[in-house]
Amino acid sequence: MRRQKRDRLGRAHSNGYQAGLSGRNKENCPYQNNDARSEWLGGWREAMTDRNSGLFK
Repeated sequence: MRRQKRDRLGRAHSNGYQAGLSGRNKENCPYQNNDARSEWLGGWREAMTDRNSGLFK
């Protein structure tokens, strides 16, 4: 059971990171669950930091 939960949250983080790299707005988060939403936003913020530091264009 825990493995599934980790995978779901990891996937949310990865999806948020991809959304950040593509320039999507953080208001477009598809998750309603607080845990998944938090992971998605964490990935989004990480991607925005990477974009701003010049790692991606």
